[in-house]
Amino acid sequence: MSEKLEQLLWRIADTLRGKMDADDFRDYILGFIFYKYLSERMHAYADEVLEPDGITYLDIDEDNKQDKLILEHVREEAIDALGYFLKPSELFGALASRTNAEGKAHFILADLSRILTNIEQSTMGTASEEEFSHLFEDLDLSSSKLGKTENEKNELIVRIMQQLDQVDFDLDNPKNDILGDAYEYLIGKFASGAGKKAGEFYTPQQVSMVLARLVTVGKTKLKNVYDPTCGSGSLLLRVAREVGQKNVGKIYGQESNPTTYNLCRMNMIMHNVHYKKFDIKNEDTLERPAHLDLRFEAIVANPPFSAEWSASPLFMSDDRYAPYGRLAPKSTADFAFVQHMVHQLDDKGTMACVLPHGVLFRGGAEGHIREYLIKEKNCLDAIIGLPSNIFYGTGIPTCIMVMKKKREHSDNVLFIDASQHFEKVKTQNVLRPQDIDKIIDTYKARRAEDKYSYTATLEEIAENDYNLNIPRYVDTFEEEEAVNLKAVAKELKKLDAGMKATDATIEKFCKELGIESPF
Repeated sequence: MSEKLEQLLWRIADTLRGKMDADDFRDYILGFIFYKYLSERMHAYADEVLEPDGITYLDIDEDNKQDKLILEHVREEAIDALGYFLKPSELFGALASRTNAEGKAHFILADLSRILTNIEQSTMGTASEEEFSHLFEDLDLSSSKLGKTENEKNELIVRIMQQLDQVDFDLDNPKNDILGDAYEYLIGKFASGAGKKAGEFYTPQQVSMVLARLVTVGKTKLKNVYDPTCGSGSLLLRVAREVGQKNVGKIYGQESNPTTYNLCRMNMIMHNVHYKKFDIKNEDTLERPAHLDLRFEAIVANPPFSAEWSASPLFMSDDRYAPYGRLAPKSTADFAFVQHMVHQLDDKGTMACVLPHGVLFRGGAEGHIREYLIKEKNCLDAIIGLPSNIFYGTGIPTCIMVMKKKREHSDNVLFIDASQHFEKVKTQNVLRPQDIDKIIDTYKARRAEDKYSYTATLEEIAENDYNLNIPRYVDTFEEEEAVNLKAVAKELKKLDAGMKATDATIEKFCKELGIESPF
């Protein structure tokens, strides 16, 4: 992203800063960015449709009878190709530039609210209805956070739109994804300031990259990819980018938070994922799974760490959990997510999931599930320890579990300790490109390296009672440098002699001053 664009986006953020918290102004700014994106896509597509007629979209007079027929033709084409429709007068730029004779901004709140509603309504009864439904519900134009009076709210929104209207998203350049990158950048920036809530919607890009590269090792195409806790969708998009978006059959995800669910759908659309090529659902994945009849070639996830779930006894008859004979504890749903993903994993697929370190060694039901996954299913392919303080809002150390149903190396499990390979950036630890490359290269080669990685046989893991704590397998002990006792003794004698000389000097001064010596 260019420095100019970054500065502009943060200037817009500063316009709202102080009026609302990070979560709120994230929703407003990203909502406006999305509206601008839809407008520019609509404008560019309409111009393309109208090119044979020698006119542009802005040439159309919406009140002219003949032009209305042309507009209807454009609408039909746009609904099929883009999934939505905007009139020329409803475009972002047209609204942002409205001024009166004195050059002052018109009151646009009512029109803006109507336009956002029209975008959603344009999809009703069409194939894209579900993908666009309620997308703008978090963009509350009546909120008192925008101002006490309607005029104050209007002035603020006009100022934001006019600032954003200066950004050229260069949609004609197929290699450019300025808007999508800006969108992800803002999500990441707001995540870093949103504390514990950040984990609800964002996975740091370097972690996303590790997961994406793990599930695409040796693959140039994927029939599908799935994230059961997809947040803003950045992880799914990273996987698609890894093999090329055109080489992914369909993207699936599920997200329980309605606001984050909206962010995810916006993110998909703004990264040019056609509405027919993604299926994101707003439901609790464990309680009401939406894609249970499907199997996925690639599964990635960053589930909420040690979240609560119902752990209802009814799940003992659920195919996802029944074979294990035990359910994950009500207070820690980590393994419930793992079991769900393993169930949905294709026989030739790979799953990579971020989890807290506790899943590696906690006992009880979790120990039982862990043993079943290794002993009975033999689907655990690798454990990768990540640095602590790598996620926004939590400093706990985490790991990645890599699962495969049909493993090439079925007689061992690879352990990688990447916890000491990072760069500290301000208060956050960050994986550098060379750190990511080292993880992936080690995974591909299943290479054992002193202090870094080890391939443990299934017998070794059984001998450790299926405890997967990484230090049991990767020896990270650093031997302390040998102490030269003779040199230490010599230094002590030298210090002692110096102290005696100092004591004698102090005693001499005391006598000259006629005061009692401390010695």
